[in-house]
Amino acid sequence: MKKIVVMLAAGMFFFSAQAQTVTKDAKAKAILADVSKKYRSYNVVKTDFTFTLDNTQAKIKETQKGTLLVKASANKYKVTMTSQDLFSDGKSQWTYLKEDKEVQITTVDNSSSAINPAKIFTVYEKGYKYLYTGDTKVGAKVYQMIDLTPIDIQQSVFKVRLTIDKVAKQITNVLIFDKSGNKYTYQINTFTPNVQVSDAVFAFDAKKYPGVEVVDLR
Repeated sequence: MKKIVVMLAAGMFFFSAQAQTVTKDAKAKAILADVSKKYRSYNVVKTDFTFTLDNTQAKIKETQKGTLLVKASANKYKVTMTSQDLFSDGKSQWTYLKEDKEVQITTVDNSSSAINPAKIFTVYEKGYKYLYTGDTKVGAKVYQMIDLTPIDIQQSVFKVRLTIDKVAKQITNVLIFDKSGNKYTYQINTFTPNVQVSDAVFAFDAKKYPGVEVVDLR
């Protein structure tokens, strides 16, 4: 489980994208445009998710649940998990390690190529080729499947598979394939738009965590 914590803290939803012009599948482009348009119409979004790290060859399978609050227009987010919390007010990021009672402060990279939890639902917009691979029906719902491949072939990630609710126009699952054999799955269990929260929730308040050690890495 420690591996999950480290990975999430270092770069949750973690691609380094390079904006380039490439030929992309028209069907996939239309689907993703609808997803982006709907997502960007919301103010603050709250999701409950399940994260799974799976490596069959190494016989590793680890799972953690969490909650994500995102104010995408301001690049603000809060991630709450069992072992750690992440906060960002758009300028600084606080990584609170609960067991260690330590919070690490870093500067947020707000460049167009940086990907962070605030961009989970728009990760595909730059730096990827995309391909619509068909529909899948589960019960009464129909899901559209889209595969992303990074333009920068030096990335450790070689494919990302998105599952999109066709009616709701929302991403419900992100499956990431890594060259090391790891598969990372983010299953979106709930999606609540326009949640009413104060901007204060996106910043770490040390007064609420007595005894916490603050490590400023900015």
